[in-house]
Amino acid sequence: MSLQHLLEVRRSVSKRTQAILALVSWTVVILAWYLVTHWKLLPPFALPKPGDVVTAFVRLWVEYDLLANVFQSWWRIAQAFFLAAVIAIPLGLLMGGFRWLHDLVNPIAEPMRSMPITAFLPAFLGLFGLDETMKIAFLWFGMFFYLLAVVVEEANRVDQALLETAFTLGANRRQVLWLMFRASFPSIFGSFRILYDIGWTYVILAEIVNARKGVGYMVEAAYKVLDFDRVYAGIIAIGIAAFLFRYILTLAERWLFPWRRVSVQVSHPAVAAMAAKAHSHAK
Repeated sequence: MSLQHLLEVRRSVSKRTQAILALVSWTVVILAWYLVTHWKLLPPFALPKPGDVVTAFVRLWVEYDLLANVFQSWWRIAQAFFLAAVIAIPLGLLMGGFRWLHDLVNPIAEPMRSMPITAFLPAFLGLFGLDETMKIAFLWFGMFFYLLAVVVEEANRVDQALLETAFTLGANRRQVLWLMFRASFPSIFGSFRILYDIGWTYVILAEIVNARKGVGYMVEAAYKVLDFDRVYAGIIAIGIAAFLFRYILTLAERWLFPWRRVSVQVSHPAVAAMAAKAHSHAK
């Protein structure tokens, strides 16, 4: 791909180019990391050497049961995510369908999205104690209001003409709400990836408090004994786990809603052809 193509606004790139760019970016990051530690520009406890972190990663896998800790963190996120979805999706659809309900709930929900969830941790400790319930409730609180906003937005995007047609054909309110759900759910499902990213962010904070399993506990335990090689290895493990679960959701979305991917792929050649035709007419 030429430089001219790279500088075109919103021009898509091939899979091969994407792979090359990803390899280049990670190579630059790792090389910079190696040079900073080799020349000792930062103290070793602030940024350990890449080789030491790789060794610590192997130790996490062999000695500290990395897989079980990752699964425990995922299970906490999954429980909170399920509870958030069970409540937010029906409520969001009803808010999108009935304006009075939106005006009743949104004055509370909207400020909650702007408030830092870390400020609520002491309140959750007081309400739910130090056990597993606190961690699930804390994660639920962190994900619920974001998901609710997405559901309301996607429900509002459903074409009003579609709903009016349904009413004209004899549909009742329940059937129209079901139609809104079916029309908006593919986009709602697409937001699950971001929601899981939010969950992985907050689970680290939740697992710092009175945990015996989980990647957050694993990193905190390493920090308490000043094992910074293991701290950085744990951070990398969190990134890999979050990426893998996000990729699984991406595959699930492609399998469940293949037309969304096809429509995007088809639109690019069509737009390109129209642009080329317009350009030729301009000449």
